[in-house]
Amino acid sequence: MSKPIAFYDRMLSLGLARVAEQAALASADFVGNGDEKAADQAAVNAMREQLNSLDIKGVVVIGEGERDEAPMLYIGEEVGTGEGPAVDIALDPLEGTTLTAKDMPNALTVIAMAPRGTLLHAPDVYMDKLAIGPGYAKDVVSLAMSPTERVEALAKAKGVRPNQINLCVLERPRHEDLIAELRATGASIRLITDGDVAGVIHCAEAKTGIDMYMGSGGAPEGVLAASALKCMGGQMWGQLLFRNDDERGRATKAGITDFDKIYSRDELVTGDVIFAATGVTDGSIVSGIKREPGYLTTETILMRSKTGSVRHMTYRNPISNAHQI
Repeated sequence: MSKPIAFYDRMLSLGLARVAEQAALASADFVGNGDEKAADQAAVNAMREQLNSLDIKGVVVIGEGERDEAPMLYIGEEVGTGEGPAVDIALDPLEGTTLTAKDMPNALTVIAMAPRGTLLHAPDVYMDKLAIGPGYAKDVVSLAMSPTERVEALAKAKGVRPNQINLCVLERPRHEDLIAELRATGASIRLITDGDVAGVIHCAEAKTGIDMYMGSGGAPEGVLAASALKCMGGQMWGQLLFRNDDERGRATKAGITDFDKIYSRDELVTGDVIFAATGVTDGSIVSGIKREPGYLTTETILMRSKTGSVRHMTYRNPISNAHQI
């Protein structure tokens, strides 16, 4: 029996960056044009094509949906040449389709890769999420606390008053009570319309000024966000939320047995991981696609959990080659 090929994250990382870049470049023509579906499809096509050029035995564990819902990059799809290490892949070819269509901030192409069996197969349901940046004692906040208690605990750990804590929350009707309670503490809230992977990453990027992310969003995006935080440092917790038996059935199909479990960052992502995200529109993490005569320029953030390295890469590509990276 042949020995499994090792997960050489350093060698694979640049290829992963190219995957994110290709998806972003394919989205360039759709920024601000109002067509969410066309933007997403362009990103999907480009990301899949580039993934299939990598020397990996990849399986999509977080993707565009179940096989009967998504023709490409569906959950369980095998990607890569089949010649390299066995890996799990979590991806969102265009996180922020609405942001792209409306030319609003923080649209990204996002992908993470880890050894086979180390990324949680999160079903397509909601997840209650809580995240903070690096530098704090373990479990200084928790999902068991009320929103008010979380703000007070983090303020105490940071050595500031609650009104000096900055939070990021997805602006949704389901969060109205959460937002009201948080504002009652005096804390400042940055509301985002979409893109909670970027929202969680904000906690670990000092330049954003965000201390904590809170609220419910897609569980698959929770695994992507945890991948980024595992590289950057920071703590995250997630608990699956179920609205009906159909969603519980999805969880069972994904191998979930404990429906009440609270997952830590290292339970969402149990092994080494590499993460790449390329800006489609300007954001607080990376710049969006820039056009100049004859060129498209992208910015990608590329991270490795093994080393804790975070690299910002600028790629200036002739328009004639923009879809031939």
